[in-house]
Amino acid sequence: MQFTVKTRDGDLHSVEAHVGLSLMENIRSAGIEELLAICGGSLSCATCHIYIENLPGGAELSSKSQDEEDLLEASDYLKPNSRLSCQVVFQPPMDGMRIVVAPDE
Repeated sequence: MQFTVKTRDGDLHSVEAHVGLSLMENIRSAGIEELLAICGGSLSCATCHIYIENLPGGAELSSKSQDEEDLLEASDYLKPNSRLSCQVVFQPPMDGMRIVVAPDE
């Protein structure tokens, strides 16, 4: 299983996805350092902000928690498809999804 990450400079990276790990963990395991994730996934920094660009049919994301909403609302780059990658756990229906790393704050 895999998903594609588009970095800020437009490079595309295919990431081998591990079910049950967050998108952030999968991205960092792939060596993509552009996704800072300063807090390490503790939902306190928003430096793992991404856009879900393409979600395969049948795949659903978990709802955003109030804490995630609050952090995203503080971003100058908030979009309807914004998520914190530390809060999205990869599941098999997400195979083939495409995400974009949001601009740096």
